Amino acid sequence: MKYTAIALDLDGTLLNSKKEISKRNKEAIRKAAKAGVKIILASGRPVPGILKIAHALRLEEIGGYILAYNGGMIIDCKTKEVIRRETISPDYYHTIVHTANKFGATPLTYDAEGIITDDAEAEYVKVEAKINNIPIRQVFHLNEVAALDPPVKFLAVGEHNLLKKVQAELNEKLNGKLEVFFSEPYFLEITPQGIEKASSLEVLLSRLGIDRKHLMVCGDGFNDIPMMRYAGLAVAMENAQDETKEWADYIAPSNDEDGVAVAIEKFALNG
Repeated sequence: MKYTAIALDLDGTLLNSKKEISKRNKEAIRKAAKAGVKIILASGRPVPGILKIAHALRLEEIGGYILAYNGGMIIDCKTKEVIRRETISPDYYHTIVHTANKFGATPLTYDAEGIITDDAEAEYVKVEAKINNIPIRQVFHLNEVAALDPPVKFLAVGEHNLLKKVQAELNEKLNGKLEVFFSEPYFLEITPQGIEKASSLEVLLSRLGIDRKHLMVCGDGFNDIPMMRYAGLAVAMENAQDETKEWADYIAPSNDEDGVAVAIEKFALNG
């Protein structure tokens, strides 16, 4: 089977434990792109947290795509065209912010530069900023500032027991209008309905004229399962969640052992 598109999760997959891209991974991606394979960075991260990685891979030169916010936004790295952008309606901002604050959690969302939040000193806000290597901007009325440029995703951060209360109340108040789910015990994601990696890959592959059987994906987390089920070849890292591994056709070495490069070399370059 010839794989003409590769979708790569970032944290725990392409990036090692130091949040770096290894030389071998970079070289394998460069060779695949040179051979005509479409490179897609598919992550729950916000756009500012993916752009630096795309730049490190020189996707603006060799070509490639960013699939951010678990698929809520798709960008062509070479042309800068926004192919897809699904935003949360301002009708829900007050409910999201108020509910998070009510239970002692911290709400945040993103602008073009980084994080915007009503508590820049909150522990897990700083964790999200560190993961993405992006700045934090504190604002007084988060719902009003967010409405100036409707975001693709909100995040409520804090201790898990508090966030479970936030999740329960949001599900009750929003009545299924938005997706409310955990990506980490301390990260509660709020996104437009139906947003996940597989549906966005379907949008992008349709545009590119590529059948999904020619798509190879690499991932490690729960939010990678939809795209692993969708792809022609599903690769899980050795460090992946056990449930994620169950959906894999191949288990690659860990993210600290160049697992992405091993998979690309095995299936996209020599397959």
